[in-house]
Amino acid sequence: MYRDHNCGELNISNVGETVLIAGWIQKIRNLGSMKFIDLRDQFGITQIVISDNEKLQEKSNELVTECVINVKGKVIERSNKNNRIPTGEIEIEAEEINVLGKCKNILPFEVNSEKIGETREDLRLEYRFLDLRNDKLHKNILLRSEIMKTLRAKMDELGFTEVQTPILANSSPEGARDYLVPSRLHPGEFYALPQAPQQFKQLLMVSGFDKYYQIAPCFRDEDPRADRAPGEFYQLDFEMSFAEQEDVFNVLESIFTTVFKKHTKWKVDEAPFKRIPYKEAMEKYGIDKPDLRNPLIIQDATKLFENTEFNAFKDKTIKIIIVPECAKQGRKFFDNMTEFAKEEIKANGLGWVKVESENTYTGGIAKFITESMKEKFSKEYKVKENDAIFFIADEFEKAQKIAGQVRIELGKRLDLIEKNVYRFCFITDFPMYELSDEGTIDFNHNPFSMPQGGREALENKNPLDILAYQYDVVCNGYEMASGAVRNHDPELMVKAFEIAGYSEKEVETRFGALYNAFQYGTPPHAGAAPGLDRMVMLIADSDNIREVIAFPKNKKARDVLMRAPSNVTEKQLKDVHIKIDVKDK
Repeated sequence: MYRDHNCGELNISNVGETVLIAGWIQKIRNLGSMKFIDLRDQFGITQIVISDNEKLQEKSNELVTECVINVKGKVIERSNKNNRIPTGEIEIEAEEINVLGKCKNILPFEVNSEKIGETREDLRLEYRFLDLRNDKLHKNILLRSEIMKTLRAKMDELGFTEVQTPILANSSPEGARDYLVPSRLHPGEFYALPQAPQQFKQLLMVSGFDKYYQIAPCFRDEDPRADRAPGEFYQLDFEMSFAEQEDVFNVLESIFTTVFKKHTKWKVDEAPFKRIPYKEAMEKYGIDKPDLRNPLIIQDATKLFENTEFNAFKDKTIKIIIVPECAKQGRKFFDNMTEFAKEEIKANGLGWVKVESENTYTGGIAKFITESMKEKFSKEYKVKENDAIFFIADEFEKAQKIAGQVRIELGKRLDLIEKNVYRFCFITDFPMYELSDEGTIDFNHNPFSMPQGGREALENKNPLDILAYQYDVVCNGYEMASGAVRNHDPELMVKAFEIAGYSEKEVETRFGALYNAFQYGTPPHAGAAPGLDRMVMLIADSDNIREVIAFPKNKKARDVLMRAPSNVTEKQLKDVHIKIDVKDK
């Protein structure tokens, strides 16, 4: 037996007992005649004292931090109690110490330093097994486990059946590059790791399963960023037969309120969540994942400047952000915001004025604000004394996006973001299609979504005006879930893909399973997929998704711990019928 108690469970009621505990040495304090060791495991810390035992004193000289030991000894009451830890009333007087796992004298970094975030991330990821001993990161992974338990319990309560779907699947256009896996048995052919279980979950609905879910791994060859793990991520994937958009919303609200209320002390929005059409979100927030903790709103002032003499505003879309009490900020604040707009988000510039009084505008572009404009700002836009107005001028879509970034930055720099709260909303009515970079019609969101207006819309409307029954859940500026009512009519499916440039033959070839299945009686169905990693990130109050994943890739999509991706042998390549033309990097 290596232990009979965990380090975190002993208390004053155990005084007098002889116990055996095991763990990692977190700290050693040598006071000459006495030594104190803080012994740590997943459950807490217990102080060990080595006093007049000469043999143990000598043995303890070999001990270093982060080595693994077990200790047998008597629980005694501490004279100097530590109220910061649950075991702070007791300590163990060591009678026997055994080294179970040696550790090098020099560590790559201090494991439990509060400044571990200042350590180079690639070094931490290379030694992730040490990094995960850090109390904060360790608790993040335990939190993830608890959240997964809550999710499974909730889905079971809601009547969903857990089903696993294949990892080796087919390639399909779902918004990102596929990871391809060559086949040994079928030369020249490839599997694709699924970007999502999209087709499989729809096939389960065709198969007669009423409600499906799984905590599914998804694989997308995307560039990494702070809130997106490269390569792979996990989502709570679910689908429902005989369901409309409202049914899915009810499930999503139940999932998010349950999980967030159980695992945080912050305030959580109650259902029903606010619903914002995509068009309104872009107009008011300049982004389709608005942070509703930020009170600032984007407004349009294009008409106000239609006859302006200011060349920078001529024939442009003009977006404005009115910031209360911001006129009290010094000139440096406005200059820094202008620099941010130019350098960070590549805007042509950022106009601004201070409102000293109803008729007195100063600074920035004040000389281009006419008296009639001031009157309209006061009456129509409710501009008040001490407000500041920021102006963005560009072509329509670019002006929206730049204004959205400026709004976010103003909220941060002026400390306007509401604290300790989770603000949820649905973004609805996404466009079915968008223009690609090449100017062709492409799917905007999920190609398997039901178009609003059905066949009539597909046949008679401008594709860029067609809306879909697609929706996202957004919380505090992060997309938390995405879903749709599915297009379950094979003829409608063919027409939808035809608009995006796919022939019926291509649809039948690329989505043969769905196309074929839909010929044999398909129930109306809908679903969504909340992101697990991002959910844990928000509840853990982290701004880096890699902090809530046990073994993440780095910023360049490399696993520096396992050294992946890596070269493989010629024999391995030959087995899967691949020849690599290696070029200088």
